[in-house]
Amino acid sequence: MNVFDYFFTCSKDLNKKFILGPIEEVTYKDIYLTSVCLAEYIRLTAGENNNILLISENSSFCIMTYLAIMKSGNVCVPLSPLIEKDNLNYIIESVHCRYAFVPGNLKGRYDTPGITVFDETILKEVLDGDAHRDPVSPPDFDENRLCQILYTSGSTGYPKGVMLSHINIISNTDSIIKYLGITSDDIMEVVLPFYYCYGLSLLHTHLKVGGSVVLNNNFIFLGSVLDNLKKYKCTGFAGVPSHFQILLRKSKTFTNTKFPDLKYVTQAGGKLHNVFIEEFVKAFPDKKFFVMYGQTEATARLSYLPPELVLKKLGSIGKGIPDVKLEVYNENDEPVKVGETGEIVAKGDNVMLGYLNDPESNRQTLKNGWLYTGDMAQKDSEGFIYLVARKKEIIKVRGKRVSPKEIEEVILSVPDVIDCTIIGEYDELMGETIKAIVVLTDGTDPESGKERILRCCSRELSSYKIPQVFEFQKRVDVTPSGKKTLK
Repeated sequence: MNVFDYFFTCSKDLNKKFILGPIEEVTYKDIYLTSVCLAEYIRLTAGENNNILLISENSSFCIMTYLAIMKSGNVCVPLSPLIEKDNLNYIIESVHCRYAFVPGNLKGRYDTPGITVFDETILKEVLDGDAHRDPVSPPDFDENRLCQILYTSGSTGYPKGVMLSHINIISNTDSIIKYLGITSDDIMEVVLPFYYCYGLSLLHTHLKVGGSVVLNNNFIFLGSVLDNLKKYKCTGFAGVPSHFQILLRKSKTFTNTKFPDLKYVTQAGGKLHNVFIEEFVKAFPDKKFFVMYGQTEATARLSYLPPELVLKKLGSIGKGIPDVKLEVYNENDEPVKVGETGEIVAKGDNVMLGYLNDPESNRQTLKNGWLYTGDMAQKDSEGFIYLVARKKEIIKVRGKRVSPKEIEEVILSVPDVIDCTIIGEYDELMGETIKAIVVLTDGTDPESGKERILRCCSRELSSYKIPQVFEFQKRVDVTPSGKKTLK
């Protein structure tokens, strides 16, 4: 089945609004009709099995184009509107694209020889035209067919193209709906971009069940985020660690605001340190807090921790989601014992087809049907998984292995700290020295903040784990998807 037909199995004729918000509101019926007409136009213009770029902020144009490309039998390549020119050129060369969809206000940035660029005007043209409106893909449509290529940061400096099939998305969407219990009554405020797998999972799940989404592309304006939660009666909110850190320690009103319709929040995109989870649960004891873990290579989601266990199993990413096998393997590819550290591996229909044009990475990552995530973890006696670090994050100080997350957890327990990132810097004597990059609350003096941090570290950490170098930044620098960047 084509993933488009899967999404609209029961909703193509709904007059219900799928997109809510102050900028635009669009019904299921309009999204379906426009997407089908555009899909037929794309098929007649470009054929099938082409890689087609989509460069856009979240909007109805973005959603309709995304759906139409996949419906047409082509491959969607969603990219950030803020993508660097070198990376864009690298991707264009890698995917050999001839077509791109870009909204009019951005179109001038992406005039590239040999590429035909379409903007919003194409939507009206196809609706007014005579395109054949075939609502269903051929019955023999291969669901293992390539559907989209999502780009994620690569170890070489160039982004990696993660190839996902129709069945990858269908499988992961079904799994997420099952454990979150999403229904047609749910309304999700979306601050995550749709070129990011976490953001796409919100689009997929709510589209499938007949729910609604509120699009907010300006998380920096915290007031609008909180207002939208209340005004549009959102039942769900999803964020990466920086979103929760900023809401809890930067916003002056968040923890004192009532959100009567909000039922649950989900957190993924990296480890949110325990202190922030505790703060959230204390402030909102009646809201379900889902800790989740995933990778682009797994279409989005791999594990979740049920809200009722979030404090009992504090720091855990839980267990595998429905229909996914999740294990922690040692160096001999055997399940680890309790307390032993190994690599998280996964198996399921959500695991990617592979990386585009990268056979060596595919050999290292995909082995005997298992996805090797590169994330190091431990298991407790009940099988719950706890992240330790990524393989490449481990710092070696005087020959001893140090996990940055352990030190970050301690420093973030200091109330004046909004964010902390621990990195290793080269040192002739020790091999690596530990550097702490810290963001303090407004008005906190760096010197006094440093003293409080060092006192806390001296109480909680071995001496070789205490940072020797400090850098204080004024704000949490994040990518458009909310993930942290280092300068």
